[in-house]
Formats: sequence, C-alpha cells, structure tokens
Amino acid sequence: MTDSSTQGIKTVLHPVADLEKAKKVYAALLGMEPQTDGPYYVGFDAAGQHIGLVPGGGPQGMSSPVAYWHVTDIEAKLAEMTAAGATVQEPAHPVGGGRVVATVTDPDGNVLGLLQDP
Repeated sequence: MTDSSTQGIKTVLHPVADLEKAKKVYAALLGMEPQTDGPYYVGFDAAGQHIGLVPGGGPQGMSSPVAYWHVTDIEAKLAEMTAAGATVQEPAHPVGGGRVVATVTDPDGNVLGLLQDP
C-alpha cells in the first residue's frame, strides 16, 4: 500500500429537488445558516463536517447522498481502489480552490466519493 491515507468522511452531498425548501430543513437540523449559498450549491460547515445540497443531483446525476472520504493522494487512492475491484464512476477532477474530487462504485454499486484538498 502507498501513503494515500484516508482522513475519514468529512463531506456528504445530498441531491435535492427544491433547493430553497431543502436549505430551510438543513438549516433547522444544523441550527445555522449555510456558509455557501448559491443557485447551484448550498453548503453547511458543522461540527467538522461539510454538508452540501446539490439541486437535481448536479452534473454528476446523483440520485442518493454521497459520502466523500478525504484522502491525501486521490490518484493513488483511486489506483488502490480500482485494483481492489472498484470502478471509477467520475474521474478525479478539480472543483475549485485546489480541491479535487472523484467517485467510484464498489462491487455492489454503492457510490463512494473521494476528496483531496490542497
């Protein structure tokens, strides 16, 4: 194994049909207003986790929540996971601020997100 350690799940994205309605529900759940609030993404930072709302599942077509495992080397982790039987669903790509994300599916079709911060 290489040194592509996993830092745990710190980000969970939720596809939502109505962003304004969902934003109110998550604000009530978390007891705070979102830190990121735009027409294409709403994000809350609470208790060391980031909770994101993605209208319509976003360009990646999410149909259920995706938990993102934070990793130190996303390409190495993708290689380890595909060698172990995972299938790349969304290759590693930048999403802004130096952050890189990717998704894979496990042998049962479960989607696993990977996220590398600069």
